[in-house]
Amino acid sequence: MFTGIVETAGEVVAVDADADGRRLRIRSPELDALRHGQSISVSGVCLTVETFGDVDDGAWFEVFLAAETVAKTYLGEVGVGDRVNIERALAADGRFDGHVVQGHVDTVTTIEAIEQVGDDWRFRFALPADYGQYIVDKGSICLDGISLTVADIDHDSGYFEVAIIPTTYELTTLQAKSVGDPVHVEVDVIAKYVERMLDGYQ
Repeated sequence: MFTGIVETAGEVVAVDADADGRRLRIRSPELDALRHGQSISVSGVCLTVETFGDVDDGAWFEVFLAAETVAKTYLGEVGVGDRVNIERALAADGRFDGHVVQGHVDTVTTIEAIEQVGDDWRFRFALPADYGQYIVDKGSICLDGISLTVADIDHDSGYFEVAIIPTTYELTTLQAKSVGDPVHVEVDVIAKYVERMLDGYQ
């Protein structure tokens, strides 16, 4: 399980693709204590550390993207030089600062507008089809692995917005995003559980 509190951004330094999927090598100098088989969130996608090591310019690790992951996320399109958000799984005694994030991407949406408001930023996203019922004003949402709060939503116009503070903007890949770029979406899993539990009462 993750919390959506991004630890650092990493850089893709190698890509190896074949018929079964893709393997990414990601350099992330600020990470330590990596181990084989541990779960790691790469821009909101829960993956498994296959190998890892250290080089002169920092630590690195490799993850494999199965065909299903390539089909349902935009990680199938990232290349050398692209940056991704990194979060390791929450330790049992860790501080829970975000919200419950599984690393199971529901869908991909696109950025419709970016506006700087004072020191903060406002990002507008297209409301993804079939997932609008899980996105509510002031509710939690995970975008590219970042735990955020919905600042505004307009179901009629088909968009939602989040406010980004300077720390989040500087630490994550949002600073490199542009209008039209894809973003991974994981809606609040609690909303999905509530919906399932109430199905029998309708």
